[in-house]
Amino acid sequence: MPPECQLFGTLGCHLCEVAEAELMPLVEHGLLVELVDIAESDAQYQAYCLRIPVLRRADTGAELDWPFDTDQVVLFLRD
Repeated sequence: MPPECQLFGTLGCHLCEVAEAELMPLVEHGLLVELVDIAESDAQYQAYCLRIPVLRRADTGAELDWPFDTDQVVLFLRD
């Protein structure tokens, strides 16, 4: 079973929408992804405002910055 992840982004972010679409095939196969809006937290906004979208593994805290594709996400989840 793949680890749970968080996708850091914000409303109106075109790249975040593209990242969500890239993750959908993996979600359909069991990947759990929590969408986190960085605008709701000053700390998250400061940490991610110039980097979004960012995929973060809940188990290890490892982060994968955009741009990424499905193959890169699969490798990221295996590590």
